[in-house]
Amino acid sequence: MKAVISGGGTGGHIYPALSIAEKIMENEKESSILYIGTREGLESRIVPEKGYEFKTVQVRGFQRKLSLENAKRIALFMKGLAQSLAIIKKNKPDVVIGTGGYVCGPVVLAGALLGIPTLIHEQNAFPGITNKFLSRFADRVLISFDDSRRFFTKSKSVVLTGNPVRGEITSANMNSAREKLGIPEGKKMVLSVGGSGGSGTINDAMKGVLPALAAEDFAFIHATGRQHYEGFLKELGDIELKSHQVITDYIDNMADVLAASDLVICSAGAITISEVTCLGKPSIVIPKAYTAENHQEYNARSVKNSGAGEMILEKDLNSGTLLEAVFRILRDEQLHKSMSQKSLGISNPHAADTIYEQIKSLMAEKKGIKNK
Repeated sequence: MKAVISGGGTGGHIYPALSIAEKIMENEKESSILYIGTREGLESRIVPEKGYEFKTVQVRGFQRKLSLENAKRIALFMKGLAQSLAIIKKNKPDVVIGTGGYVCGPVVLAGALLGIPTLIHEQNAFPGITNKFLSRFADRVLISFDDSRRFFTKSKSVVLTGNPVRGEITSANMNSAREKLGIPEGKKMVLSVGGSGGSGTINDAMKGVLPALAAEDFAFIHATGRQHYEGFLKELGDIELKSHQVITDYIDNMADVLAASDLVICSAGAITISEVTCLGKPSIVIPKAYTAENHQEYNARSVKNSGAGEMILEKDLNSGTLLEAVFRILRDEQLHKSMSQKSLGISNPHAADTIYEQIKSLMAEKKGIKNK
């Protein structure tokens, strides 16, 4: 299979794209993947490190208001479309796949205009503006939350697949992970993390939570984010920690840390939620305010409404509300067990397989129509 894949700007768009690429290569080892992104985006660093061919186009996201700047960006979009058409014509792919972020706008549109099978994958319960635009042109829209189906009423085909999760997450084992991390048997463990860059809001609340957890000898790992680390430790003050109580700037072995935990405190990024639920972890989800279209709150409400965890809005978050939720979940075995079961119930560990099947079925369908 020859595939063009595009998605960029944030890890929430890039990692699903890479998971799809990995699944294609796993099933068809002679496949070739061309990833199209922007020179400025995070994908320009991450994708080449994974060994995939990488090309760039010029495009910028639109502002959410009428402005002279948007007129310039429309012109840039048209330039990006022309670049995408040239790249795709030269590459002659069997399929074009977009996972969100403004860069996939001209790429997927170019694929559709050239009559190539096109799919987009939406990670969030509330779709991004680019995917909502592309849904009118793409042959198939793959969604991760059934709640988002209502936003794609003009689409040709909408299929619930879930979010693809990295293989290292799906294969992680709690017992071996706890042994690696030195978590004592029978000790409850809390993981708190605000995304790869950290969350100042979660950090502020954890300053009052960590001393209480340490006093009751809970195990925990709290990741502050690199830019917050020094300031966090200074403001936290003196606190005596045991070997199973860790404050770090960044977690580079997330699969083990996540597998070892009994409760996860996190923001509401779609991929984060998918990884948490894939391992059946109860969670306290704190959606970041002011995200595009407030999509994190939609994600968090899906967790809360399913009974897989609790949601605390940033405006309601403080050490008291967070600590109360932590103790309520960890001290109530029945509640914890129920949340764990429901967390696993809303996960889709086979999402990457389902997406691959959708790619193959669309290619076969389009080939059949072409041959008629």
